[in-house]
Amino acid sequence: MQTSHLSDTIIALSTGQGVAAISMLRLSGSRAIELTDRIFVGTILERAASHTLHYGRIVDEESQHLDDVVVGLYRSPKSYTSEDVVEISCHGSPFIVREILALLIRQGARPAEPGEFTMRAFLHGRMDLSQAEAVADLIASQTSVSHRMAVQQMRGGVSSEIQILRQKLLDFVSLIELELDFGEEDVEFANRESLEKLINEIIVLTSRLKETFHIGNAIKQGIPTVIAGRPNAGKSTLLNKLLNEERAIVSAIPGTTRDTIEEILVIDGIQFRLVDTAGIREAHDEIEVMGIGRTMEKIELASILVYVFDIASLSPEEVAQDIAVLQPKNAKVILAANKMDLNPYAVAEEWKIGDYPIVPLSAAHNMNIPYLIEVLGESVKKDIPSDLPMISSARHYHALDRTEARLKDVLVGLASGITHDFLAQDIRQALYHLSEITGEISTEDVLGNIFGRFCIGK
Repeated sequence: MQTSHLSDTIIALSTGQGVAAISMLRLSGSRAIELTDRIFVGTILERAASHTLHYGRIVDEESQHLDDVVVGLYRSPKSYTSEDVVEISCHGSPFIVREILALLIRQGARPAEPGEFTMRAFLHGRMDLSQAEAVADLIASQTSVSHRMAVQQMRGGVSSEIQILRQKLLDFVSLIELELDFGEEDVEFANRESLEKLINEIIVLTSRLKETFHIGNAIKQGIPTVIAGRPNAGKSTLLNKLLNEERAIVSAIPGTTRDTIEEILVIDGIQFRLVDTAGIREAHDEIEVMGIGRTMEKIELASILVYVFDIASLSPEEVAQDIAVLQPKNAKVILAANKMDLNPYAVAEEWKIGDYPIVPLSAAHNMNIPYLIEVLGESVKKDIPSDLPMISSARHYHALDRTEARLKDVLVGLASGITHDFLAQDIRQALYHLSEITGEISTEDVLGNIFGRFCIGK
């Protein structure tokens, strides 16, 4: 995306493609009002007040009536982009939309690029870069929790934390710079003990923000949840019961599931990406080898592993051996002790391993399925911080990581007694990386990558 084209007046369809009751076209730029006035019969928009609606007709160059519309007028700087903005609400016929778009392009507007309206809002100071990214997350949100996370970031939740850190560092580096100006007079403005304390406080906060990335990104994408276990343990039956539909083939024949099956389950506003996998056992053919290989790959990427075992046929020692083989390094483990109906006198706690929660159930008889759903939900909700915004962007995570690395360099410098001019360099580098998050420092490549993910019209 070229920021050099920002003087153009742009246009795009801001509602969905296809037939609809209403469609809305948006223009932004210095000529937005002028170009609309050329084709709009009703109010003279150049004379109209900002934030007003006007009913009228759209006509082409030959005064042919195209549609009756309502035009919204938003004058600079009090608009989404901080430029003059016109929004034309017309009937949702694809033909009408195409005709009005083509008409305004002939008048001098340019088709907008993906995310160009929001990029202009960012470049004109209406929002910082992390807030602009949250707009895309808000549009893509599919659950209440991912929506709430995007709204929090769009309202400056992450930005405010970053600004606090940045201001503290700015205040201190200013004192160091002042010392350098008075170097010959041996004056100390920046106390080293205070600087060390401040750096440690900031490292603690950056570390906590980084820790939220795992849960924040998983919530945005959907929590990867793998259902695994031996053949005929009841994995596919459990998947069907969780989804309340016959999604997976269920058979008494071991090894029925040869490939992974993925479905979505929403629990308390959190999206879980459930993955039913091939049973773990010694493979008997090439296809089964591939299926088990994919199972292990999915476990490697999982946030949650639901290990399903047949409590009527597996001993506690065998369950422990299976978990050791699976080695779920990054995944939380939930033990699902299935087929309790076949072993009603079993005490599920005897199969418990470490701190892993265990849920006794009978998937075939729908026993304790609601409890398993509750355990799944709580396993995620307990990790959602109540006092800190979550970050869900890998870009933010890496910027925080680089910030933390430079701050640790400052601590090393303080311990070794290096001069303040070298300390100032590391602090300025930390400030640079913090500024990357909010966009106070950015490049066209970064902006193109971020806003290129947006839909056209936003």
